[in-house]
Amino acid sequence: MEKTASHKDLKVWQESMDLVTQIYKISEDFPKHEVYGLSSQIRRAAVSIPSNISEGAGRKGENEFTRFLYIALGSLSEVETQLEISFRLGYIKEIEETNKCIYFIRDMLSNLIKSLN
Repeated sequence: MEKTASHKDLKVWQESMDLVTQIYKISEDFPKHEVYGLSSQIRRAAVSIPSNISEGAGRKGENEFTRFLYIALGSLSEVETQLEISFRLGYIKEIEETNKCIYFIRDMLSNLIKSLN
């Protein structure tokens, strides 16, 4: 029996899952008063990226998939902004490596959207 392609086969989904792991590790050390604030917000935005990629891939048609990829792009921008805020507040000391992942995922999402249009 042949395996059907899945969202899990998409490199952009795999990379965004790695980003979620990074964000969870980074936000573990945020101050306790941020548990329901910035920590929760950045985690939700990060989780939204692979979630929207997978939901779009599971929908019917390229237009639906593209729409969810745009939502994933928006969530990625949220993560980038919240990461910068965390850095400026001194909650994290280094964001360069995580930003590289964000730029890479943004490029992959943009290229995937272009290929579908």
